[in-house]
Amino acid sequence: MKNFTATELRDHLAQTNTVPLLLDVREPWEFERCRIEGSTLIPMGQIRSSINDLDPDQETIVICHHGIRSRSVATYLEQMDFSNVINLDGGVDRWAREVDLEMTVY
Repeated sequence: MKNFTATELRDHLAQTNTVPLLLDVREPWEFERCRIEGSTLIPMGQIRSSINDLDPDQETIVICHHGIRSRSVATYLEQMDFSNVINLDGGVDRWAREVDLEMTVY
């Protein structure tokens, strides 16, 4: 599994030719409060039941509040043979503090 900082993710999104899945694994109330544009919400507790809806070959960037839940989900995805998984180190909190300074922080 790769790890991206917020600025590495910003740069990656600006440079990539393929659209990755920005998989937000927080709870719905957190997602409503703030999110990275283009993210898809599947709360951590629903990942196993939603696994067949995901493409194991698509670049998947897993996002949570601080990077702990996302690391756990990313590890699980790798165990399920997902080939290109990236964890957002520091989560949306770091994104808000380093990339999108207008994003709500909680």
